[in-house]
Amino acid sequence: MILNKIVEKLKSVERKRLLIYVIVYFLWGLLMHHVGQWLEIAKFTFWWQVISTYILYMVPISILLRGYSIFTQYAYGLVAMAILEFGGYTLGTSYIYPDNILEQCFGTHTFALGMAMFFALYFPIGNWVVNRIYLLFVDDKSKI
Repeated sequence: MILNKIVEKLKSVERKRLLIYVIVYFLWGLLMHHVGQWLEIAKFTFWWQVISTYILYMVPISILLRGYSIFTQYAYGLVAMAILEFGGYTLGTSYIYPDNILEQCFGTHTFALGMAMFFALYFPIGNWVVNRIYLLFVDDKSKI
């Protein structure tokens, strides 16, 4: 079954690599949460949503997309982030600052799409960053 393959792929990740994913995505999430507030673009309603979004949602998706081309990771990431962005704004768990810089540049009706397009980049970039850190600090077989 497809579900079994997904679970197996998630289970196959080395523990140290998984820890790197969690640390990288958590720090990235905190940074973006604060940058979004500082620039008055958007924010989570509660800080702990960084954990549910970046660690519990984005890390597994990143792991599942690992090994695909950059374009494939971005395309699937775009679908995943569109669902997340649309859901977050619909349920009110994310707050959009009125008249923010993105709305001023692109209009109010394109905000969620723009955010999904931006955050979809996290999957190929995140996989690359995690792999570089893993190879640099953990993998004894390769020296960068």
